[in-house]
Amino acid sequence: MGKNTTFAGRRWRGGLLAAAVLTAAGCGGGGAVSGETAKAPADPAGASGTIKVLTHRTDLVQNGTMARYAEEFNKVYPGVKVKFEALTDYEGEVKIRMNTDDYGDVLMIPAAVAKNDYPKFFAPLGTAAELGGTYRFSDKTEVGGKVYGIAQFGTANGFVYNKAVWKKAGVTDWPATPAEFLAGLRAVKARTDALPYYTNFKDGWPLTAWSNSIGSVSCDARAGDKLAGAVSPWREGGELRTIDTLLHDIVKGGLAEKDPSTTNWEASKGLIARGEVATMQLGSWAITQMRDAAKKAGTDPDDIGFMPFPVRKDGTYCAVLASDYQQAVNAHSAHKAAARAWIDWFTQKSGYANAEGAVPALKSAAMPGTLKDFTDNDVTFLERSEARTGEVNAIDNAAEIGLNKPDYRQKLVDLARGAQRGSLDGYFADLDKRWNEAARTAGS
Repeated sequence: MGKNTTFAGRRWRGGLLAAAVLTAAGCGGGGAVSGETAKAPADPAGASGTIKVLTHRTDLVQNGTMARYAEEFNKVYPGVKVKFEALTDYEGEVKIRMNTDDYGDVLMIPAAVAKNDYPKFFAPLGTAAELGGTYRFSDKTEVGGKVYGIAQFGTANGFVYNKAVWKKAGVTDWPATPAEFLAGLRAVKARTDALPYYTNFKDGWPLTAWSNSIGSVSCDARAGDKLAGAVSPWREGGELRTIDTLLHDIVKGGLAEKDPSTTNWEASKGLIARGEVATMQLGSWAITQMRDAAKKAGTDPDDIGFMPFPVRKDGTYCAVLASDYQQAVNAHSAHKAAARAWIDWFTQKSGYANAEGAVPALKSAAMPGTLKDFTDNDVTFLERSEARTGEVNAIDNAAEIGLNKPDYRQKLVDLARGAQRGSLDGYFADLDKRWNEAARTAGS
């Protein structure tokens, strides 16, 4: 599996702000399509057709898991044949295919597609009023009151950590402030042989997970929306300043690896499972993978824990729930009803979200066991608002910062370890300047 895959490589791709560079101009369909709603068939037994499902989960196609899902689906929809095509570089390959009409019947919406262009590429699945009561994260793909994608599942933000290592360091309670978190890491360094924190700098994409804490600091589901404008996101007291200062101080304090250019994502799973690394900032999707690594290493999977971002609002921790890839129906598909049937069944009946230890998109479903520590300790879950994502994307792209790209945080790490010259305050001032200038011109 390539490292650019989503939950498959296994990375999560539900980051705060996705780059939007593919436009309708390149659509092989020649622009707007009919807008026919992809409705599930009223009679499952009467549904028919062969549908191709494009997926980033190369691992699940290769090991036969997706085929087993299709077998179960066929017990309900016997006339629909499901074919899977797993793509290692999902984003890159699908973006190219979308210059034609042939990009599968069901696909995960690539980050490169501008939100406002969804109607050009995807069939509407229903109105926001119809789907909002059933599915989480439906506003992420809402354009003009219609929803164009249904999330596979979601994830909560936080820190994966080795409980045994932190306990050995004398820390058993979750840190409630960034200062307490840093003190905990220093205790790990002083009292154990473990590396306190692992950045996963080289692979890059894990650094983008820090953006998913936007909203957790202020306990505000609309915190991301509030970035739409010349708002100086890195100002004193700003949420991004709090988040990025913590990362900077971890590295500056010598609490992370000495040479971040040597990190390795796949290897990091074994490192934390064996207690050689104590902590990593990731989404809750990673818990299952780390516990699997513990089983392989012969260590206790229950040692893998998950803690919220170290800030409490009115005495309560908050964790933002963000969407993973959104499943969509190709606007040019000849089998829209069958494609929609697959999406609804896969989201509601397959058990996929539970198997991944992820937050279910179906609102009526229970939270996963991987988040038991959060539910037992009354962590407040916030479903991230996506109402102004399009505007924020435009600013982020124009500013060339990339809140969902690794580059600016890699520079932050390099500043902290002295590999680049400059100060943290100076860097934040530059980011604010670029953001505000872009906010004044984006869309003009």
